[in-house]
Amino acid sequence: MIDVFLLLGSNLGDRGAFLHKAIGLIEKELGSVVQKSSVYETEAWGKTDEPNYLNQVVQVNTELSARTVLQKVLQIETKLGRVREEKWGSRIIDIDILFYGQNIINEPGLIVPHPELHNRRFTLTPLSEIAPDLQHPKLKKSIFRLKSELKDNLIVKKL
Repeated sequence: MIDVFLLLGSNLGDRGAFLHKAIGLIEKELGSVVQKSSVYETEAWGKTDEPNYLNQVVQVNTELSARTVLQKVLQIETKLGRVREEKWGSRIIDIDILFYGQNIINEPGLIVPHPELHNRRFTLTPLSEIAPDLQHPKLKKSIFRLKSELKDNLIVKKL
């Protein structure tokens, strides 16, 4: 079994319901959700004129390959109504693979660990809640330490 950490985000419609539905589909399609962070409301990142997001991190135990996890995550997004129109645009649901065990993957369309996670408060805050001692396999630092070194000033508040 591999521990996979996923970041969920939604800033359109009933944001909480979309996170809840996504977690149900993740359990059905990927494996057991063993931990869930609290839900956090965060300002939009990258495209700051968008509505605020709800974000949550889940830890999943899976036997699926990283590529299959990616395919299933994309299918879940589509099933929930995600339409990809613009980078950093508003979305019903967004699911990012943060970590796939301690593996480092750099393939077309699949980079793990997520290349920006160490720069984003909206990622590190919920991740540090459930896995503060998790080591980033490339940066060789704990999630707690990465969070403490953040320069990102985005407002991230626990609901």
